[in-house]
Amino acid sequence: MHADEIAAALLELGSATLGESGAAPLAPRIRAIWPGARLAAQAYPVSCVPGDNLAVHVAVTRAPRGSALVVDVGEERERGFWGEVLTVAAKARELAGLVIDGGVRDTDALAQHRFPVFASGVVLRGASKKGPGSAGMPARVGEVRVQRGDWVVGDADGVAIVPFAALERVLTAARARAAREQQLFAELRAGRTTVDLLELDPAQVETD
Repeated sequence: MHADEIAAALLELGSATLGESGAAPLAPRIRAIWPGARLAAQAYPVSCVPGDNLAVHVAVTRAPRGSALVVDVGEERERGFWGEVLTVAAKARELAGLVIDGGVRDTDALAQHRFPVFASGVVLRGASKKGPGSAGMPARVGEVRVQRGDWVVGDADGVAIVPFAALERVLTAARARAAREQQLFAELRAGRTTVDLLELDPAQVETD
């Protein structure tokens, strides 16, 4: 499949289904910064030293068009590592979005730019720009190892990483899960219950 077709398929399936089908969910603290943000792109990993975002600035100049920065900021997450200036720069370079296990700011502007950003918080205090750091090298973000070329999928439920080598396997499993859920929905509408369909044991629950 072409990259655009892969991205569309991943977005349609969503992070929750993918996360139950072999993709690696990032820590739940990493959430969409503005309502409706959605992202499916190949990852360009970035690692920063605590309190510094020089590597992010460099990554914006080096990441391939259409990719998303996936950033580890180290132990000091309470900084605004990204804002409107970097958003404008990233859009000019035709990057797809940002996933960062750290703080961002200028959230209204990010929403107005419609630039997908997933972060662990909103923080006013800025970061230094002295380095060191790395860009394009493997990184551990939100407790998940991310390599360049892996697929990152973000939506209202969270963010998941689909390793490049596992893409076809995860897509197949996710499509099968989605099909099973559609069948489940149909049976629920017909009057069956989740207790029956999922073969649950109601005897384990005390009722009045």
